[in-house]
Amino acid sequence: MIKTTTPSIEGRQIDQYLGIVVGEAILGANIFKDLFGSITDIIGGRSGAYEREMGRARKIAFAEIEAQARALGANAIVGIDLDYEVVGEKGGMMMVSVSGTAVKIR
Repeated sequence: MIKTTTPSIEGRQIDQYLGIVVGEAILGANIFKDLFGSITDIIGGRSGAYEREMGRARKIAFAEIEAQARALGANAIVGIDLDYEVVGEKGGMMMVSVSGTAVKIR
């Protein structure tokens, strides 16, 4: 399945717009990841635990929009938008939301 953030796909014609598809994933960050994330923030550098969780959430959200698009008969998704949010009490959860338009292309 072709996926793009642009409204069209160069060299391909959109034959049919099938509807908006949305995928969301909310993942909790456990206390150990919070602890190690805090240490990383204090001493500098990147938090590998958080990066892995964000990557996992993004994969889940993309899998959801692909499944929805296939169910509509699409072979591509255009205009994809990714949003990242921290939600929950004390920002204890991470959310990834992916949306786009399912289309049939030639």
